[in-house]
Amino acid sequence: MKFTKMHGCGNDYVYINCFSETVPDPCALAQRISDRHFGVGSDGLILIKPSDQADFEMDMYNADGSQGAMCGNGIRCVAKYVYDYGLTDKTEISVSTKSGIKYLKLFTENGKVARVTVNMGAPILSAAQIPILSSQEQVIAEEICVAGQRYEMTGVSMGNPHAVVPVDDVDHFDIEQIGPQFEHHPCFPDRVNTEFVKVLDRHTVQMRVWERGSGETWACGTGACAVAVACILNGWTDDGEVTVKLRGGDLSIRWDRTENLVYMTGPAITVFDGELL
Repeated sequence: MKFTKMHGCGNDYVYINCFSETVPDPCALAQRISDRHFGVGSDGLILIKPSDQADFEMDMYNADGSQGAMCGNGIRCVAKYVYDYGLTDKTEISVSTKSGIKYLKLFTENGKVARVTVNMGAPILSAAQIPILSSQEQVIAEEICVAGQRYEMTGVSMGNPHAVVPVDDVDHFDIEQIGPQFEHHPCFPDRVNTEFVKVLDRHTVQMRVWERGSGETWACGTGACAVAVACILNGWTDDGEVTVKLRGGDLSIRWDRTENLVYMTGPAITVFDGELL
């Protein structure tokens, strides 16, 4: 089985072209290939498939085998794959995901895709739809007790549920200890991705992310979008473009509040091709 390893800002996945390959058990395969000691090493598995609704379909699986609804860094790499490997010659494509159809614009350099802008759709702020168990209709700077400590969190869904939490020191925050406590907190019935953030200025935010099913990753596209939305909602940053600095690089996020659409722009990089035996 042929595969390609790709990453967006260090958020790496193994990609399989299901136009030519068959994957009978993607949950088990995701666990096998994601292991960084005994497998390829990745944050999960992404299948690129035919679609009767869009140009392509993307199925995404976390490192623990659970299926995710959406992956912002992953979908940019899907766009790069289908263009660079000749599945399309269009620079504007649509991709069907478990959280709906997303529309992407591809920017090329020397005949290859270098970066991609994704229309991520409207942010979901309703607590019930994220979902978060709360007495409030929206969760904005709401206090939560995790591992005996109180935090403020803002809930946003960009296809995946996110809790955005401000902290004083992102670099030295004990994410390995606190991240799982957020993920499995009883107020998140579907578990949650948690972004721990520090605002650097009115247009720049630093974040680390604990993703449900994968642990800490170097980047999270939907998480960066959720962070930008949360920062604007709380008045921490200005409207317009927000640069989100992740461990693996920077993403540019723009929330068009007139249309209520979030646009994410960032790189997509091929690491290597290989075969699974």
